[in-house]
Amino acid sequence: MTPEILARITAARAARDLSDLARQAVGTTAETISPAERIRRARELRQMVNAYVDLVVLSEALAGADWQEIAAALSPQRDPETVRAEYADAVAEWSGFAEADADDEGVEGLDAWYARHREDHDPDLEKPVADLLNRH
Repeated sequence: MTPEILARITAARAARDLSDLARQAVGTTAETISPAERIRRARELRQMVNAYVDLVVLSEALAGADWQEIAAALSPQRDPETVRAEYADAVAEWSGFAEADADDEGVEGLDAWYARHREDHDPDLEKPVADLLNRH
């Protein structure tokens, strides 16, 4: 498993967790809690979104995407060299992962989670995460 694939699987886990937390937020809409607690929960969701974006950027960088393209996707005003510098440590760390360091534990669980939550407008894929393992 390449560092890129490991990062993509980690991003998929983050997306799953984000989806679950967002669904819970809908379920607690009428819950009687303090404004501070409602805001804290919303901030937790935002932090998870930011972590997910970072993982997607990391996986694209590990796949060899151009930093100019990455920076433009993050914001048209972002400088590619600044963005590259922001992610340099993470890219270096993940690039150092050897195939032996990675495992595919949880891939089947992510695919099963997707199958349970998939709606008609979602991509019609049976194993969207496991398919990554067959790419390289």
